[in-house]
Amino acid sequence: MRKIIAMAALPLMFASTAAMAQDEDTEEATGAWEVDGEIGINSDYRFRGISLSDKDPEVTAELSVSHESGLYAGVWASNVALDDGADDLELDLYAGYAADVGAISIDVGAVYYLYPDFSDYNYVELLGSIGTAVGPGTVTLGVAYAPSQENLGDEDNTYVYISGEMPIGDSPISVHGTFGIEDGAFADNKKDWLIGASYDLGSGFTATLDYVDTAHSFTSLGDATVVAGLSFAF
Repeated sequence: MRKIIAMAALPLMFASTAAMAQDEDTEEATGAWEVDGEIGINSDYRFRGISLSDKDPEVTAELSVSHESGLYAGVWASNVALDDGADDLELDLYAGYAADVGAISIDVGAVYYLYPDFSDYNYVELLGSIGTAVGPGTVTLGVAYAPSQENLGDEDNTYVYISGEMPIGDSPISVHGTFGIEDGAFADNKKDWLIGASYDLGSGFTATLDYVDTAHSFTSLGDATVVAGLSFAF
């Protein structure tokens, strides 16, 4: 999920006090729902350190809905290189539950990786993470587990990671990093890491610059690189 790798989202806003009051009445009647979206472009599509766009640029789009109870669901789309060039499509359909328990944030869910023109690549993965605040920043420990399934060669796959993010004072800049270990159908004790910075440009725009590298990936698609990105959340 790209996500570990965190995604910015802004709540829908209303132009007048009357509209806000009307929305509050609606929430009381139907439950507090929120719809978020994001579009972005990156110089490479790196997933757990490996380029899935054959080192070509990536364009992404996401739409999600969440409820005040903690339930959420959404779809994330990107171009991916499965045949010739990075013009194939990946759709991630996900759902889960997130909540705060004291100082701990928990998130559990599942994602279905769907490749419309290459159904032999489709698979399901289960996700779970716990996080906590460390000063003004956050630290998260997570795991992604893909059970044994036919499209994974009847093998399972496990990815564990630790990630963190820290704002730089009151500036619009924050730094972040992730370290992960993957073993199973996709890798043999592979390690990957990412360190970078984000700049809040305002009006929903965020720029990122990340250094990404791997060890034991056994492919040049895991070679060290710098990935630049720009996203717009609404």
